[in-house]
Amino acid sequence: MNQQIRPDLQTVTAVRHWTDRLFSFRVTRPASLRFRSGEFVMIGLPNAGGKPILRAYSIASPSWDDELEFYSIKVPDGPLTSRLQHVQPGDPLILRPKPVGTLVHDALLPGKRLWLLATGTGFAPFASLLRDPETWEKAEQVVMMHTCRDVGELAYGQQLIDALQEDPLIGEMVGGKLRYYPTTTREPSARMGRITETIASGKVFDDLGLPGPFDPVADRAMVCGSLGFNKDVAALLESYGLREGSNSAPGDFVIEKAFVG
Repeated sequence: MNQQIRPDLQTVTAVRHWTDRLFSFRVTRPASLRFRSGEFVMIGLPNAGGKPILRAYSIASPSWDDELEFYSIKVPDGPLTSRLQHVQPGDPLILRPKPVGTLVHDALLPGKRLWLLATGTGFAPFASLLRDPETWEKAEQVVMMHTCRDVGELAYGQQLIDALQEDPLIGEMVGGKLRYYPTTTREPSARMGRITETIASGKVFDDLGLPGPFDPVADRAMVCGSLGFNKDVAALLESYGLREGSNSAPGDFVIEKAFVG
């Protein structure tokens, strides 16, 4: 087996292409790998005769899953994704089993309402956290905001959200706690607008029937998107009095700085 020859090699078990720009795939999980939902690992593809290119990828599957799931953008000339988008079940994949990251419950102070804020494939760590019982045990309410350019790019997240209440492990825990707020920025849809805009204007609170704006005592947030998005959201949350946290110093919100896409 691959794992016996190369301890860092895993095997692709499934691939699904969601749009011409987005795909997800599953791989075998090393028996020794332990991670907290929301963390990321370094993955890559074997490179014959050369040094493999590795990139940070959030694990989209929850910590209890027997396999590992990843959600990726396709970049035609990307050093890794130009090849990664063509993987098939049975192909080998390099995985460095040293999970790290800040989008974990340990980095947040206790609160009542948890906001998960994502653009594009930044939904990946939340795909893990939404399927983790700890998320529903700690929060009285969870608001998942996901913004993409086009409606089709919301499909991965939409399908996962739709399946949560039927999940045998957490279905009953989800109950009426979840509020899902998908928006687009380019293609016309039922809800449009950037996350920062809908929060600052109060629109998301009005649309979901939630009290607003953010309250430092009750609200906690996790943020994952492009560098510009992360910076803008951090400034917005700080304007409401929320403080950024980390694994060593838990706070009111956390940002995944390793993610770019």
